[in-house]
Amino acid sequence: MSFRLFGRRLATVVTYRHLAHPLCYCSLLHVSFPFVNVQKATVNPSNRNILISEYSNESSAITGNLTLADYERISEDTLETLTEYFEELVEEGAHLNSPDVIYGDGVLTVQFGEPYGTYVINRQSPNLQIWLSSPTSGPKRYDFLDGHWVYRHDGVSLHDLLNEEISKILQQSVDFKRCSYSKPEKQK
Repeated sequence: MSFRLFGRRLATVVTYRHLAHPLCYCSLLHVSFPFVNVQKATVNPSNRNILISEYSNESSAITGNLTLADYERISEDTLETLTEYFEELVEEGAHLNSPDVIYGDGVLTVQFGEPYGTYVINRQSPNLQIWLSSPTSGPKRYDFLDGHWVYRHDGVSLHDLLNEEISKILQQSVDFKRCSYSKPEKQK
């Protein structure tokens, strides 16, 4: 990786020889530069380089006027209501093998037992994000946008993803929309 800094502009070349396909570069950029909001990147398939030509060094998670105090309050409320709902759900899951819900210090761990695995949802205060580790869809970083938690790469909210994945595990319909800071239903 090479860096050239020109005032507030950064020209960076990232070689992605280890990636199977150049379209995977978005994940590489997100992992390599989590505190930089990449605004323009160009892929050169012949030499497998990515040129980052425009960026903002403000975190991509910071939107609007979300202060650290607001983030702490919102993320805590989100995790507490998710914990309460997960506790209700695992009690109803008779087919689950030793399920457990544990919450403390900003980390929510939901164990569904074999063969379903464990979900971990936690606060990331430096980034103003909530991170999810899912045995089904993998890791995701959620930003607080327009009053709910959204994964910027696909636009899906945390609550929508949990509705989809947990419904399959519990073999019944679930409604994470009842938890705090879920995406509101569109009015008709």
